[in-house]
Amino acid sequence: MNTLRQAYFCVLDNYYSGPAMDSKELLKSAFAAYTQDLMRRGTDRADLRLPALTGNRDTDWAAFAKVLGAGDPAALRAAITSMVAGLHDNHARWVRPTPSQEGGPTGTGIVGVSAQQGGSQLDPAARPPMFITRVLPGSPAAKADIRAGDIIVKANGVPAFIGDTVNQSILDAFASGTVRLTLKRPTTGRTRTVELKEGPITRQPPAVTSKKLADGVTYVQLPGFYEGAADQVIAKLRDKPKVVVLDLRGNGGGSPREVTRLLGAFAHGKVTSYFCPLKGDCVPNRTDDSVPLLDSRLIVLTDRGCASACEDFSAAVKDNGLGTLVGTRTAGAVSGPSEAYLLDDGSAMLLPKVRHLGPAREIIDTIGVPVDHYAPTTALDLATGRDPGVAKALALV
Repeated sequence: MNTLRQAYFCVLDNYYSGPAMDSKELLKSAFAAYTQDLMRRGTDRADLRLPALTGNRDTDWAAFAKVLGAGDPAALRAAITSMVAGLHDNHARWVRPTPSQEGGPTGTGIVGVSAQQGGSQLDPAARPPMFITRVLPGSPAAKADIRAGDIIVKANGVPAFIGDTVNQSILDAFASGTVRLTLKRPTTGRTRTVELKEGPITRQPPAVTSKKLADGVTYVQLPGFYEGAADQVIAKLRDKPKVVVLDLRGNGGGSPREVTRLLGAFAHGKVTSYFCPLKGDCVPNRTDDSVPLLDSRLIVLTDRGCASACEDFSAAVKDNGLGTLVGTRTAGAVSGPSEAYLLDDGSAMLLPKVRHLGPAREIIDTIGVPVDHYAPTTALDLATGRDPGVAKALALV
């Protein structure tokens, strides 16, 4: 109960719009989830009714807590989860501590599907088919001969799409530890069913990779804007190539500081984005002009897995005319950078204090950054090793 109390006041005190929120709605959302969890487990209480709420956050909490008493631990966790989900903010999360796994991490080894949108959420704009985009080497999936490009027809009998609409409930099939996948291989048309159990997996730390595509053209893949990422990219470009093809597909974001530092290699004196409080003036973010200019032409590859700081970078490139975007529209998951608030059980609330706007003061969150040249990757492309994004970039060169 004390953890729920902390979470409630943490949202009201620290979330971007917390001071202006209707505290009654937070408690209503928490109470609904609490009772629903009890019902699912057959432990509902006849005396459990939401008390009359006044809008005074302190007196309302006191009335709420009195009704719940000591509370049911599982239902209280559901209440906190629902309260945060009710914010409808892609950067607001409740993160619970996970016990260390003996023998290392486990999983299926499928770490990417075409319908992902900036993380584990399925993209409501996804079109069929759903296909696997990345499999970890040596994982249970790899040992089962599951490959990038394999089309997911069903998971535990649940179809990946209902008509042309992605089936969000398919995520539940992957949460059980064992999943039965019906897969179709695009190169042969063969369909098979595989029962996949979680097992040991090896995750390599993110790293910047690069290669020469043609004379004067360097390709750099940046998996995330983690600490030091900008300098790693810049180090790959010491020879100042004429053209840089920067691959941000699947880049889930990271530090805004890394964004401004990397942009400083391509332009100086530019506003890259704005961070806006609930009240008061927006604060501009600017290129890091201490970084020497490369004087290279920039082509950026994006997709629906490009989220958060990745979209911050992409919007700065597009709005400031720093380069060309190729691929597909970004995820639209860039509400604002989160700050962590530790709760008494070791869990943490991640809440944005500001809202992100693009350099033209446009909203990118929920919308994404559109590309200049549309070049999606298909299941057959992955299965055969073709890369339409790189091909289009070279054609533009």
